[in-house]
Amino acid sequence: MLDESLLDSPEGLADADRRGLLRGAAEAGARVRTSLRHAAEAGVAGLEPDGRPRAVLIAGPGAAATHTADLLGTLAGPGSPVIRLAPTGVAPAAGALRWEIPGWVGSVDLLLIATPDGSEPSLSLLAEQAYRRGCSVVAVAPAKTPLAEAIAAAHGMFVPMATAPYDQEEPLAASSPGVFWALFTPLLALLDRIGLLSAAPDDLEKVADRLDHIAERCGPAIAAYSNPAKTLAAELADALPVVWTEGAATGPAGRRFAAALAELAGRPALVAELPEALAAHSALLAGPLAASADPDDFFRDRVEEPPAMHARVVLLRDRPIGGLTAAPAARDLALSHDTPISELEPEEGGDLETLAELIAVTDFAAVYLALASGA
Repeated sequence: MLDESLLDSPEGLADADRRGLLRGAAEAGARVRTSLRHAAEAGVAGLEPDGRPRAVLIAGPGAAATHTADLLGTLAGPGSPVIRLAPTGVAPAAGALRWEIPGWVGSVDLLLIATPDGSEPSLSLLAEQAYRRGCSVVAVAPAKTPLAEAIAAAHGMFVPMATAPYDQEEPLAASSPGVFWALFTPLLALLDRIGLLSAAPDDLEKVADRLDHIAERCGPAIAAYSNPAKTLAAELADALPVVWTEGAATGPAGRRFAAALAELAGRPALVAELPEALAAHSALLAGPLAASADPDDFFRDRVEEPPAMHARVVLLRDRPIGGLTAAPAARDLALSHDTPISELEPEEGGDLETLAELIAVTDFAAVYLALASGA
């Protein structure tokens, strides 16, 4: 059950935030700026690339690496495929995970390693394998870790991850906003430098400013009635989120939101992109999860039995291409089955700014839902 009174208690939220999730969300803009400085100091701005790589491979544990690969692949487009190397192993622990470099990888490819840990032996071995193949290697990880030493031995580029003192107090959640931006930003700057996507330093400064703006709008001191993240968290309290996305880069934002809800708040969610979502989830909204499917049972014990869970559509939208949008059809489908709908649409700005806003608001919402539900 969601304790909605906690949402309007900054002190209570701070006490409940043992993992530093709110601080990570609030400091996202600062993490971007620090990451940019670390990337510049590591030499990213001075790179003189000799054409685009044939393929970009990304390795790293957990949701942070998955989200980073998903977003970079979407932003880069089909020019050079971005491929995530999924780990194998018997447990999600640093010593148990294994990564293997594909046999076709060679000197025309680029390996990126992104990890908030840096102690994974297999990632160090992966960097060594890439060096023997002549593949360029760039890593973002905490400084003074075994991976940093391995990258130096492989003559690769190492960018220290932007961390905060409280990161060491509790184990880092892979979906933590602070972890995500600390890993994602240096790789954005790198891929901009090699011409794979557009993320100029000025654009990334605007991203940091937009994240600061969202932190002001969605911070714990802002009351729920005027706080879009707290409002969304309250709306999802007893609902199954059905996340629909529309726009070039909103698909990865929706998938990140679903992953954050699962990891941080312990809530399942479904994700699909419009217009295909209308067909994919039509039967779901017409089934037992629709609000109209199970009207309030007169004989239900209001004290002992919680209300049935019903779907709630969360529509994440960016500016439609060519003015074409499936949003009206999405609203009609949801409302025809008495399914409530929440909508988030960013303010005007560049592609990276609007993407950052959607990620930031949904990150805050997942954190509030986690804290107010005691997850």
